[in-house]
Amino acid sequence: MSAKLRVLKAIIKSWCETQDIEAVISHLTEDIVWHYSATAAAPKIGHDGAREFLKAYKLKARRPNWRIFRAAEAGNALFVEGVDEFDTVEGGHVAVPYMGIFEFEGDRIRAWRDYFNPKLAEQGELGLSPPDHVQALLDRPVLPGFGSEPIPIQGVEP
Repeated sequence: MSAKLRVLKAIIKSWCETQDIEAVISHLTEDIVWHYSATAAAPKIGHDGAREFLKAYKLKARRPNWRIFRAAEAGNALFVEGVDEFDTVEGGHVAVPYMGIFEFEGDRIRAWRDYFNPKLAEQGELGLSPPDHVQALLDRPVLPGFGSEPIPIQGVEP
């Protein structure tokens, strides 16, 4: 496993097991530029910006399950395809396919861009199931060590 994938795996473990904000931030450069919703919102800048985003995210997300299906590297960048999945405090279930790009400076991330469809997240928050073509994307096997099976939706039989 490459050094970049080891860093990402540590971030996923910290976030999914304990939602440890400071552990995630420890893998980011001081001047990180984090486009947490690249097409829908302005980026968060620096550790303070990353902390602000993660605190807000932690307030709404329960049982996070960040799964990675594919990964590729080019130069200082790591590209991943996966799913960001969690239950909401209000009882919704969000599972969104996404593409993430991480640019590294040494062993820390200095730029992070996430691309996904915010409408799918909104639908999950409202308790709506994803369309069949999206569900097919969500149900693929993960890279070994990069996530678990999809979260069972509470109150819904498989």
